[in-house]
Amino acid sequence: MASRREIERMIGERRIAINGAVIETPATLIESLHGVTVDGKPVKAPAPARLFRFHKPAGLLTTERDPKGRPTIYDRLPKDLPRVMPVGRLDLNTEGLLLLTTDGELKRQLELPATGVPRTYRARAYGAVTQAQLEELIEGITIDGVRYGSIDANMERRTGANVWIELTLTEGKNREVRRVLEHLGLTVSRLIRTKYGPFELADLPAGAVDEVRQHDLVVFRKTLKSAPPRHGEGDQPKAGGGGPRQKPRGAVPPPPSPQARRRSSSPSRGGFKR
Repeated sequence: MASRREIERMIGERRIAINGAVIETPATLIESLHGVTVDGKPVKAPAPARLFRFHKPAGLLTTERDPKGRPTIYDRLPKDLPRVMPVGRLDLNTEGLLLLTTDGELKRQLELPATGVPRTYRARAYGAVTQAQLEELIEGITIDGVRYGSIDANMERRTGANVWIELTLTEGKNREVRRVLEHLGLTVSRLIRTKYGPFELADLPAGAVDEVRQHDLVVFRKTLKSAPPRHGEGDQPKAGGGGPRQKPRGAVPPPPSPQARRRSSSPSRGGFKR
């Protein structure tokens, strides 16, 4: 029906009921959708989860609405897309792969550090750094009292005063990549997420969306570690999402070890690896 926050607003507006009794608080646990209505209409059972890939351009906020009126991803998404929720966030100036899903539980599984889904980024930064400094990030780092977990970072190439660095992490704290690189004395001028789990940005054009095949999504979900159960949450978000095109199709292998991932490659024109 809507996102968790929107459902909370609907409850405040007394639009949701169970067997005719208006729900008074979001802290309401239900065992099934039987008897649940919104504006007097029965709520249908959730459809199978869907996942989409979206190549988010820089300059869009990963939110549904912005009080300041700035453009959001929903201004750019196709109008015929089902209701979708973003998996994690990319900040205003970060571009690249943003997964979108119709299923709140899948969103949660993909986002939680406990499930260990790796995210890969490519950063163009200004300044001096060595491969040895980047390799120390594999042990994690604490910055201003905030602990960042293991990051597999590799220098790809240097062009003058700029360097391209590939980083893979599993936590995804707010602005994690930028803060870690800034701590090393670098200034990030471009940040691109190229991969989320087995789903790759590949050659998906900026602003484009495509859907992950249902078979690939089912195979991937079987590889996920179990997420800890929710405690006292009664929301049931239902939003649509997507995923990769050709590359992720077929069996999805587990993420490689940091050692196996170390390699050196040069970015193609535009900064994307083909």
